[in-house]
Amino acid sequence: MKNILVPILVFFIATSTLIIADAQTNFNVTDFGAIGDGRTDNSKAFLKAWSAVCTIEDIGTPTLIIPAGTFLLNPTTFKGPCKSAEIHVQVSGKIVAPNKISEWPNRCKTRFWLLFQGVSGLTIDGSGTIDGQGSDWWNNAQKNCKRPRALQFHNCNKLKLSGLTHMNSPRVHIGVNGCRGVSFSNLQISAPENSPNTDGIDISSSTNVEISNSTIGTGDDCIAINGGCSHFSINNIICGPGHGISIGSLGDKGQHDVVEDVHVRNCTFIRTMNGVRIKTWPGGTGYARNISFAGIILKDAKHPIIIDQHYCNGHKCAEKKKAVQVSEISYIGVEGTSASRQAITLDCAKIGCGSIIMDQINITSSNPSQDIHAVCNNANGRSTSTTPLVPCLTTT
Repeated sequence: MKNILVPILVFFIATSTLIIADAQTNFNVTDFGAIGDGRTDNSKAFLKAWSAVCTIEDIGTPTLIIPAGTFLLNPTTFKGPCKSAEIHVQVSGKIVAPNKISEWPNRCKTRFWLLFQGVSGLTIDGSGTIDGQGSDWWNNAQKNCKRPRALQFHNCNKLKLSGLTHMNSPRVHIGVNGCRGVSFSNLQISAPENSPNTDGIDISSSTNVEISNSTIGTGDDCIAINGGCSHFSINNIICGPGHGISIGSLGDKGQHDVVEDVHVRNCTFIRTMNGVRIKTWPGGTGYARNISFAGIILKDAKHPIIIDQHYCNGHKCAEKKKAVQVSEISYIGVEGTSASRQAITLDCAKIGCGSIIMDQINITSSNPSQDIHAVCNNANGRSTSTTPLVPCLTTT
């Protein structure tokens, strides 16, 4: 009899332990009162679930589960640090913002809809959707009422985001600031072409960042890399519509900005306003250096390659003595069609853009009867097998 009871008892204890461990590491928002009907405000329920996930000690990887359903959230901040070294958020359902400006609490004081702050080892993944429902913001925003970003990460090291669909943000879809070790992959980001400032991914003051295998089509930059950024790898991005992949803008209001070691590979631009762009304000200081663009495909991009050191956000601006230094910029293997006559623009400040390399560039007009050309000011470097000819670069 004892020989029979012992294995049964062992099985019972082991099974109970697994159940307890599962209960301690998986937290479904519906167990905290969330209702996925698309109408109920679930902010408090999500924060209760987050508190449970964030305060559990190291027993596996605690997971916040957002199941199938449509969950309405008002602006919500998920704060760290958390007790566990890793936190997992699994999104299967749809998270939606209020669809009218009037329904947003503190609407003119809210900078972010969903904010993750100070959470290290954070992974957010799944097949779900984050919908900012931004159309009312685009069409009816009031003066002095800044539109909020949809999803923002601040001081989140070892951050991973993958698999989700992000759509219709009031402003920037995904923002990153002050993060080290970031991996974004397999994302779908979309907003109408005429939606203002709806950048796909906007990053500042961050390092060791990888963005890959994603499709981004918005009303502004597909990816914007701002001051304080270094060691970026951007690979296999389909961009369009939108304003392309941009370094900057840098140096606004005399600011000191630095960006270096950014490498963009195997990206496709479809009917975008710009392809690959570097933009700096006159009067700024700092540098943008060691930046490469390789394996770039263009389909009717309006400005395929552009360095603009006279960027003034659409306004005219005077030349100033100071400028952000732009150097060690390479374009290798860029091909496709331009929707404008001016396919390459190197508009540099008086201090000049140095060490620019163009190799295997073949850009033609999307209109077979139209010729295209390059324009350059104060730029130097070399070009090999480049069409159109760039007159300020030495041909080798």
